[in-house]
Amino acid sequence: MSAFSAIGSGEEREVDQNEFTPSIEPQPTWCPGCGDFGVLKALKGALAELEKDPEEVLVVTGIGCSGKLNSYLDSYGFHTIHGRSLPIARAAKLANPELEVIAAGGDGDGYGIGGNHFMHTARENHDITYIVFDNEVFGLTKGQTSPTSPMGHKSKTQPKGSAKNPIRPLSLSLTSGSSFVARTAAVNPNQAKDIIKEAVTHDGFSHIDFLTQCPTWNKDAKQYVPYTDIQQSDDHDVDLGDRRSASEMMHEAEDALYEGEVLTGRFYKDENRHAYHEEKQERGDFPSEPLAERYFEDGDWERSYDYIDRHA
Repeated sequence: MSAFSAIGSGEEREVDQNEFTPSIEPQPTWCPGCGDFGVLKALKGALAELEKDPEEVLVVTGIGCSGKLNSYLDSYGFHTIHGRSLPIARAAKLANPELEVIAAGGDGDGYGIGGNHFMHTARENHDITYIVFDNEVFGLTKGQTSPTSPMGHKSKTQPKGSAKNPIRPLSLSLTSGSSFVARTAAVNPNQAKDIIKEAVTHDGFSHIDFLTQCPTWNKDAKQYVPYTDIQQSDDHDVDLGDRRSASEMMHEAEDALYEGEVLTGRFYKDENRHAYHEEKQERGDFPSEPLAERYFEDGDWERSYDYIDRHA
């Protein structure tokens, strides 16, 4: 085993989800009834069932209510600035591909401020899981309109109602290049856990639009019920490996959400596409040995200036 424990020993063991609870558990500052509790519980359950050791996991978060996730999860954690969780997560995965990297952000953090990073991380198909806490509002800053707020939604920044159509996160994800796209909700904990497990084990960029009710600042969205699992419904059919079928199902789900019907489940999965670091390795442009491990073998750290010709 490397001196860097997050590379892992390869030993399999049964993991209890309570191992992901900090020994000195911080008092959660999420509001009572917040959907973010559902994300935390589903993530703990998924990682435990996958037998992931806390030292094998890195959770990278942005700013907002979702940014507190790694404060309540006992694993490696990195709290970035607003909208920047994905570039940090990408760098960590490239330095140590064996590390299980999970990025998280809110709809404002991920689809607004960090929207550019979202598109290009999906396009490059980095092997990380991205959970977006989607409550259709900026929660931590007290209820401003977000990229997913429906047209007409009244807030402090749009007191007469939003004049803009919301973005379509599932469609945007597919168009950008995500190789796994799903939607779940905090009110459906069993489905949420199973979808996170599939996302984590998927080889490539996994995007989960996780509907998280905000009872304090977004009473319009209520609890995201009733919900329908499209994989268990006779009224909906999607071929997960077909982009056109997935696109049509996503469009239907994005329309239905603002009409009172919540369609959740898996929408797209491409199992044949290489993850970014695998593609780079195949082209001979990426080391087979993890960069993080090389730094701990003999203490002889490599520096970029050793490989750059200096100007005279």
